[in-house]
Amino acid sequence: MGTQYCFTLFAATLFSAATFAQADLESKLKLLEQQRTDLQSKEVSMTARVDSAKLAIVRRDLVKWGVPALVEGEEVIVHPGHMLVYSEKHEQPKWTAHIATPDLIEGRLARIDSFLPDPLVKTGTAVTADYWYSGFDRGHMVPSADMRWNFDALQGTYLYSNISPQVADLNRGRWAELEDWGRRYVYHTKRRVFVATGPVLRDGLPTMQKADRKNEVSIPEYFWKIYADLDGDAPKAIAFVMSNAKQEYPVISYAVPVDSVEKLTGIDFFPDLDDALEDRIEALATTSNWYSDNDPKAGEVAPLKAPLPKGMFNSTQAKYHVGKTVTVCGTVVSSRTTVKAKAVYLNFDTANPDEDFYATIWQNNTVNFSYDPETWLLNKKICVTGKVTMFDEVPRISINNEKELMLYEDAIAAP
Repeated sequence: MGTQYCFTLFAATLFSAATFAQADLESKLKLLEQQRTDLQSKEVSMTARVDSAKLAIVRRDLVKWGVPALVEGEEVIVHPGHMLVYSEKHEQPKWTAHIATPDLIEGRLARIDSFLPDPLVKTGTAVTADYWYSGFDRGHMVPSADMRWNFDALQGTYLYSNISPQVADLNRGRWAELEDWGRRYVYHTKRRVFVATGPVLRDGLPTMQKADRKNEVSIPEYFWKIYADLDGDAPKAIAFVMSNAKQEYPVISYAVPVDSVEKLTGIDFFPDLDDALEDRIEALATTSNWYSDNDPKAGEVAPLKAPLPKGMFNSTQAKYHVGKTVTVCGTVVSSRTTVKAKAVYLNFDTANPDEDFYATIWQNNTVNFSYDPETWLLNKKICVTGKVTMFDEVPRISINNEKELMLYEDAIAAP
């Protein structure tokens, strides 16, 4: 009996100790969870303070460099991530200005899609009834994707003061690609970009004729966007103009100097820059210096401007001539020999896999060339003649020998 009693007492002691230990572990877990909650709360608070400071810097630098010159009677509307001047006459922004910062790379906030009137515009803005079932998209001038790193800045892009009526084929097509083009520069360079955007407004524009409309919203014929990298020792700027319709050519085909947008709109951009610097960057129209070495699209060029002489066609036009024997001209921006087929592929204007057209020289035809076409033709403007076929929805021409290929300058000089 004594032994059994001792064993029972020992077991009870262990059970009691385990119970106390378990209670201690649960208390410790609760304490750790509370500490984690406190840290998360502090992190949210600190993130908000950091974002507030970042947005304050954006607004400061917009005022310093990025806001166009004002004319009498104009008022700058200031939102967390962008600024604008509203055109009451046309019920849309005359221009918007913002800075696309590297913060957009990590931005993960979802689209809001809750469009609201802008309470800061004293005369009132357009409203949902003006756009709903109008046949036009509500086109953001400041892209919401540029602001998905901060909710207040994102929310500001859904105010009607930032909206202009765009044809769906433009808004969801090349215009969206243009916005991506600017973000890609930020992504690959980790640099800030000043962005100004707007419609081309003039007297006599048609308005959206909805029976239940509340405002007379003008329908622009053209839209423009300006990118400027003003940080550092090599400032630069470039502009784009697109008509309010489906655009056929790649984005870079619509690049123009900033001063041409000034002539088109009457707006004076970058008025606070040194005059000599302003004149220099506003005359730039090249897109080549907007690509970093690690950008997969580096090296792309605009298709040759149509119409080409003597019935020739550029890389964008090739798709309209499938099944026909024609001459297609462009710049060989990349070339490669495939491992399996041992064929030489010459990509015109844009590298694989985004090319609009390519030429193929099959392995058994490479002997018909006095040079190595893969290396010698790279970065040259050439014209190829043959039957256009489609492969994986991309038009191509197969080249059999040198006679079916010419340098572009020789082709246009030929009698």
